[in-house]
Amino acid sequence: METFEDHYQSMVAALQKHMPGVDMALIDRAVEYADVKHKRQKRKDGSPYIIHPLAVAEVVTEMGLDMDAVLGALLHDCIEDTDASHEDIEKIFGTTVAELVEGVTKLTRADFSSSEEAQMENLRKMFMAMSKDIRVVLIKIADRLHNMRTMQYQTPEKQVKKCKETMDIYAPLAHRLGMQKIKWELEDTSLRYLTPDDYNTITSYLQSHKEQDEQFMNTIQNKITERLDSMGIHSTAYGRIKHVYSIYRKMQSQNKTMDELYDIYAFRVIVDSIPDCYNVLGHVHDLFKLVPGRFKDYISTKKPNGYQSLHTTVIGKQGIPFEVQIRTWEMHEVAEYGIAAHWKYKQGAGEGSEKDFEWVRRLLETQQDSEAEEFVQSMKIDMFDDEVFVYTPKGRIVSLPAGSTPIDFAYAIHSGVGNAMVGAKVNHRIANIDSKLKNGDIVEILTSKSAKGPSRDWLIICKSNQARTKIKQWFKREKREENIVHGKASFEAEMKRAGLPVSMINDATLEPQLLKKLSFTCWDDMYAAIGYGGMTAAKAVGKVRDDIQRTLRAQDVDNIPKAMRLSPDDPKVARNAVDGIIVEDMESIMVKFAKCCAPVPGDAIAGFITKGFGVSVHRADCPNAAHRNDPRQAARWVRVRWANQAEQPFETTLELDCITRDGLLLDAMLILHSAKVRVREAYGKDLPNDRSIVTLRFEVKNVAELETIRKKLLDIRDVVSSRRGQN
Repeated sequence: METFEDHYQSMVAALQKHMPGVDMALIDRAVEYADVKHKRQKRKDGSPYIIHPLAVAEVVTEMGLDMDAVLGALLHDCIEDTDASHEDIEKIFGTTVAELVEGVTKLTRADFSSSEEAQMENLRKMFMAMSKDIRVVLIKIADRLHNMRTMQYQTPEKQVKKCKETMDIYAPLAHRLGMQKIKWELEDTSLRYLTPDDYNTITSYLQSHKEQDEQFMNTIQNKITERLDSMGIHSTAYGRIKHVYSIYRKMQSQNKTMDELYDIYAFRVIVDSIPDCYNVLGHVHDLFKLVPGRFKDYISTKKPNGYQSLHTTVIGKQGIPFEVQIRTWEMHEVAEYGIAAHWKYKQGAGEGSEKDFEWVRRLLETQQDSEAEEFVQSMKIDMFDDEVFVYTPKGRIVSLPAGSTPIDFAYAIHSGVGNAMVGAKVNHRIANIDSKLKNGDIVEILTSKSAKGPSRDWLIICKSNQARTKIKQWFKREKREENIVHGKASFEAEMKRAGLPVSMINDATLEPQLLKKLSFTCWDDMYAAIGYGGMTAAKAVGKVRDDIQRTLRAQDVDNIPKAMRLSPDDPKVARNAVDGIIVEDMESIMVKFAKCCAPVPGDAIAGFITKGFGVSVHRADCPNAAHRNDPRQAARWVRVRWANQAEQPFETTLELDCITRDGLLLDAMLILHSAKVRVREAYGKDLPNDRSIVTLRFEVKNVAELETIRKKLLDIRDVVSSRRGQN
């Protein structure tokens, strides 16, 4: 069991290293205060609770933050979990420390839930806290990091929930703040609990090849060091294996095994000055063969999160490719601890902080007109996607998500430019508005006063959440009547696709219930929202599907003569049910589920008497069931229904239509893993025009569970639509 003394000494050592001359009397006062307040509390492993604040304070110290942040870390759970108040802490430790503790407490109380609406509100609170004092979120990230380090003491259910949350929110947030070292640890630890088999396979392979990997890295490291020493360049060079999650993503995206992966090695060369960086680059290219197209200069064009480094991929005599990153010591600190490094080099985040957190302001702006699910997903895109750096004709650098188009560029400049856009030039040549921009492109937007505004197609073409939000705002403001027409057509088409009668939404008793569920006061408002892109027709139908189906089932029961009805408690139900199906007017007949549509409990169903194989059960909306009104086959179609019995798993298949990108299958598998369903089969297939099909075969208990999973899969970025497939 961990001890107080061990953690206290470890924190003190970190303070002496990163904050020489620190006021230990004040630190000890905070430790004593927290220890007294948490005295009756224990960690999951039975250790004293004070160990957690000590560990969080140590992480904050290693980030390079200031004294107030360390005190805030030591006291971060006092207001939340003890009788300590804001006033008590302010009186003893000062206003700044009290506000930091209060800020972290608000984020803890608003911890992430499964509800997308609640999650959006929690994220908004976090970004508001970031815009006021970034140290609040840095302490929260340190808090999550220590919790992940002790995840083995949580229940399996809590492990999956917290690790999924970490992958969705905290790892991307650490990435966006430039904190690569912490991001890697959060990702690797999450992978360990989310897909333990894959994690163990990779770590076992790395362990078994450790000796030969170290030999290879020592050879390359010595070669670089000897050359730079001979040239009088003061440097530190070392090699490392890329982290486990990075290797896992490569395996998934490239469909390769560990044996087939080669580019898993990375080397860093740290020097004293920027001129030395470019000097070292020349020597590296002289020693090893350059891989074309794999050089990136993040020194002259740094990333929005402050990251700077030269990246080049080369091949040695062994024929193994490896990456070399070249940076100064200050760049290295920023790469490891991101925005937190400002406290070491700039005495706080005051300097340039408005520019550093411009993306936070943009996210807060875009959430005003976003549906909850869309905001959460687009937040992940804005934080986690790679960037592309392009230039205005006057040389201003504009950073956009990778894959962005001239439309994204136009709206990044100003919404007025985007709304008046009629064309674009890329590198002084006319370009299509859907062409993907590359690093270094010079982009000029052509505008006209007579422009009619954006097209609805732009919502599909553009990549950035910022552009999409501004386009939706224009349609919402300018085209309400048109939006209603488009939205109504889309909604009715989706209702028909789902096998639901459109007339049901005007049912006098059902209509208020449906509108309340959709959060609209009238149907025209909902149609308008669908029309301008504030809500998708699929999501609208998904929200009302269960209510409409329940009403339809109740109406079906009411239409059955009382003499023919079976009570759920009637023993005939259990006796007549075969594989959970009751075939009306028949007993002891074999039942099978049609492979063409794979019905699950809750689906509207119909039965077809086959020759020699009993009754085949189809979904009512199955194309093959459309023949049941054909007079030539009518006699072979019988009424069937689900029995009221204990739920058992049924296999079903979903096919996802997607825009091609790496990691889609991984994202889908994480959704299924978090839903705790047994996956029978999962694979992807690339189609022409950057489209893909992802096929998932898994078990569910009923159609409600299937619909919940389907909604979550549709929330994945670049998943366009879904359909039930064949088993």
